[in-house]
Amino acid sequence: GPDVTTQDLKQPSKEHQSNGSFVQSEILLPGPPGTLLERNITLANATTVELSCKLDPDSHLKSPQVTWKRGNETISHTSKTENSWSIKLVIVDSSNMGSYSCVLKGKEEISATFHLHVPKIEAREKPIITYERDTAVMVCKTHSTPMAWTWYMMSGSKPVVINESLRTDKYLIDRLSANVTRLRILKLTKEDAGVYWCEAAFELGKSEGKVKLKVLSIMAPLKPFVAIVAEVIILVTTIILYELYSKRKGK
Repeated sequence: GPDVTTQDLKQPSKEHQSNGSFVQSEILLPGPPGTLLERNITLANATTVELSCKLDPDSHLKSPQVTWKRGNETISHTSKTENSWSIKLVIVDSSNMGSYSCVLKGKEEISATFHLHVPKIEAREKPIITYERDTAVMVCKTHSTPMAWTWYMMSGSKPVVINESLRTDKYLIDRLSANVTRLRILKLTKEDAGVYWCEAAFELGKSEGKVKLKVLSIMAPLKPFVAIVAEVIILVTTIILYELYSKRKGK
């Protein structure tokens, strides 16, 4: 599949886990027509990664010049066969993450890219819309287990950590499971509206998910009703005044 995670290493022929953690991923070039030559690899903890680019034996590109790059920096491959070139990386911190590409040059040039990143956070994409005095509930989750969860809110132009030092009668944080965290904001006011985000800390870096909160006045649902009532009152008043005017004119 297009994505590899350290939790999905069940097929020894493609990705497997040995002492510590070891991930293998290979891209066949040039691949079938329309193939996107990119691979996302999700890593949470220190891992040894082997990335390989294999030239299709039926390709008309023969004896290409092969270059590996990390971003724009050229690096050397660690092993090669007749039609395959590999690099082995020991990923120990966030500085080793990023995009690694192999470039094959001959009569034409083809390339493939591996993206190494920490697990993504699943959070609500659409804004949460609620009313004053209600409770807002925000949930973040990830498929890997982070070392720690942290919630933030924007106060003015600065982020503020939501923790035990803030009002416990206002903010409640629950870790529903190792992979899921929940923030509850009680007794909402209009001042609570804004951007909140959760941050998951992994051994190889941090990942975050943002949630936008909108707080409406408790009168907001009544506005359409009030507008209709006002229109009815104006219409009835107009009819009554017209009838009174008609009667006086008749007299």
